Amino acid sequence: MSRDCIFCKIVAGEIGDPPLYQDDEVTAFRDINPQSPTHILIVPNKHLTSVDEATEADQAILGRLLLTAARLAKDEGVADRGYRLIINNGSQAGQEVFHLHLHLMGGRRMRAMG
Repeated sequence: MSRDCIFCKIVAGEIGDPPLYQDDEVTAFRDINPQSPTHILIVPNKHLTSVDEATEADQAILGRLLLTAARLAKDEGVADRGYRLIINNGSQAGQEVFHLHLHLMGGRRMRAMG
C-alpha cells in the first residue's frame, strides 16, 4: 500500500463510499467523474503503478480484474447490451491516478474505436 495513493486509501476504507465489490485481491467502486451511466473502477488491492509494473507473479490479479468486471457488468445490467473495459497506461494514455485500474463503462452507445 502506498500511503499517498488515493486508490490505496479507498481499498483500505479510509476514504470514499463503501465499495461495490471487494475481496482479497480487488476492489471496485464508482468513478467520481463518470463518463457513462455505468462507470466503475476496478483496482488490485496491491499497489501496482501500472501494467508495466506487473510481473508474472501478478498474473492472477490481472485475470481477477477482468473476471470482476464481467461479474459487475452483469450485476449492473449492462452485460447484455455491451460494455467497454479500458486501462490507461501512462500519462500520455490519460492515466491520472498511478495505481493500476480498469474502467468498466456501459449504459450508452459508444463510438467504435479503431
